[in-house]
Amino acid sequence: MLPLVEPGAPLTPEQTVRYSRHLMLEEIGDLGQRRLKNARVLAIGAGGLGSPSLLYLAAAGVGTLGVIDDDLVDRSNLHRQVLHTDTSVGIPKTESAANALTELNPDITVNQHRERLTEENIDSIFSQYDVIMDGTDNFQTRYLVESACTRLGIPEVWGSILKFNGQVSVFWTGERAVAAGAPAPDGVSLRDLFPSPPPAGEVPACGDVGVLGSLPGQVGTIMATEAVKLICGIGEPLVGRVMVIDTLKAETFTVPFAPRPLPRPEPFTAEELLPYCSAPKVPEIDIVEFERLRSEGVRVLDVREDSEREAAYLPGSEHVVLSEILERPELAAGEQPVYVHCKAGARSARAVTALRGIGIQGINVAGGLDAWQAAGFSVEGTK
Repeated sequence: MLPLVEPGAPLTPEQTVRYSRHLMLEEIGDLGQRRLKNARVLAIGAGGLGSPSLLYLAAAGVGTLGVIDDDLVDRSNLHRQVLHTDTSVGIPKTESAANALTELNPDITVNQHRERLTEENIDSIFSQYDVIMDGTDNFQTRYLVESACTRLGIPEVWGSILKFNGQVSVFWTGERAVAAGAPAPDGVSLRDLFPSPPPAGEVPACGDVGVLGSLPGQVGTIMATEAVKLICGIGEPLVGRVMVIDTLKAETFTVPFAPRPLPRPEPFTAEELLPYCSAPKVPEIDIVEFERLRSEGVRVLDVREDSEREAAYLPGSEHVVLSEILERPELAAGEQPVYVHCKAGARSARAVTALRGIGIQGINVAGGLDAWQAAGFSVEGTK
């Protein structure tokens, strides 16, 4: 494929030393390193996948890195988000990322976008960059990114992780993709691999079921490598292929996928994505009111996995995992209403839907244990 970025200014003597191992590679050399120096890459999220990909792109000498994230560093992030340290807890992830990246390589520029991507701001942000790195964990943002990259013709390096498995691909459509030698007549996009998002709650998030701490490192470094290949025009990027990583089996393989027939469908709007990306609409209670009622002895049902409950639980709560509730909702039958919680509120919403389907009065605890602890309530139930 053709290089994505034109070469930048000549390397300084210090940069020649810093990137000496790159300069030895015939495929990169001085010209490729100057392309990296002139490149602009945006990472969506400074979390599990953004951390390793940003670190390695900074180390590789990508001249401008953008980080978009509206979250703060939380201690629960640190087992996998290696960009941050314990001293960063409580500060914006964009600030923590900028500090770490410029400490690693003071030659680069880090643009902080401390905001959430929307239909209103996405084009103006994306148009500042050559490559978009999408490591988000929600479908609404993924398809919003897909629409903008398709519209603007910007290559998207995409990664996904869950539990012990990961996936990586490169999506790129439009004239620039064709000119660069994309393997399909008009390139490929996320919708060629996943035509539409799954129903809300069908696919759990890492916050609900967990993720192996080292897995983001594997996937994120592959994402960084794909970005370098695109910028320098070397090798065969994962355009039209998805790499699948199974850490438990120690297996990695690639699966080709074909583009959908032209013309391409219209991009999803934010309104069209809402039914897929929102938890089922069920009666729910906020965490403050739930804590007040809990002190009065109401029924509480925990639908998290056994391993989650071993780490922390609410004293007096009943426990039936979600899969069992979905299969046999009568397990939660009782004379009193039951207040259902999980970690973040999505799984419990599905449980409430199942309970109410057979006449059990279930109420969802909005935000789950995450919201409960964030509100400052004690965790005396921790085992």
